[in-house]
Amino acid sequence: MNRKEKKKTTLNLFILLIFTGIVLYFSLKDNFEEIVSQILTIHPLWFLVGVGLVFVYLFLRSVEICCTIQKFKPSYTFRKAFRLMLVTQFFNAVTPFSSGGQPFQVYTLKKDGLRVTDGTNVIIQNFIVYQVALVILGVMAIAGNYFFHIFKEVGLLKELVTLGFIINTLVVVGLFIIAFARKFNHKITNLGIRILYRFHLIKDKEKQLKKWEESIEQFHHGAKLLMTNKWLFVRSIFLNFVALVCLYLVPVALLYGMGDYHSFDGLLSVVASAYVMLMGSFVPIPGGTGGLEYGFIAFFGNFVKGSKLNALMLLWRFLTYYLGMFLGAITLNLKKKEN
Repeated sequence: MNRKEKKKTTLNLFILLIFTGIVLYFSLKDNFEEIVSQILTIHPLWFLVGVGLVFVYLFLRSVEICCTIQKFKPSYTFRKAFRLMLVTQFFNAVTPFSSGGQPFQVYTLKKDGLRVTDGTNVIIQNFIVYQVALVILGVMAIAGNYFFHIFKEVGLLKELVTLGFIINTLVVVGLFIIAFARKFNHKITNLGIRILYRFHLIKDKEKQLKKWEESIEQFHHGAKLLMTNKWLFVRSIFLNFVALVCLYLVPVALLYGMGDYHSFDGLLSVVASAYVMLMGSFVPIPGGTGGLEYGFIAFFGNFVKGSKLNALMLLWRFLTYYLGMFLGAITLNLKKKEN
């Protein structure tokens, strides 16, 4: 990281710490002793199941990206892919909308011997299949709630989830349009750049035009490579789908660890988690801090109440967010020492 990027990361970490402090204050202020007691008395075995589910998520996503990278570099190892996925967790955690992971991945793949164009194609393919898996789970969650009326006390949040789902779906549709409608893309790019230039929002029209057209060509090439290997495409979506399901099962493992086997089951855990993550796409703070916690309380609050709900949320947030961030930071530090 250069000096400018370090400053930006430090600022994001500072913002993250402030919002984490606010979340902790509001979560603990009313029933501090009860919540701490719930956390400390969780059954170790079920807590380890929760940790295991997070590692299965990381493992499956590492397998998926490793298979994609090996199409460009057959000698690339799973060990490298797993380390890449861990450090990506850190950069995603400390940047708004998880935007920091992908540039780091391209940079790391370049250091591992892939050309920048190949590295970019890997990340494009990885992003497409992840978004498709996310939308499939979103469809299932929204359909489940529509037919079985799972959430009755969330009000406006249900509309926000629907909007989040629409946005994620439009992202997938947009990705496929960019990937396959070349002439249409070039026309839209030309029109967009000309409008921005006319309103003096960009200076060098030709430079921006060239830059955007190169990006579109690169994206088109990456998507085309993915679609020519249909088995890789389907397998990658499946691996991401199963990985997300594992992550969405973490709350039910933690609930069982608290000795509660009745409030909600695995299916409800997946549906509620999918809703939380769809809503979290709106939060422009690193890690979606504040918004995701609020969403968790709102949706899982349909099944669990009081100090147990707050304890569950804090444990869930630690496993699904902070654990990956800490492991990523440690891996990044070890990698720097090796280099």
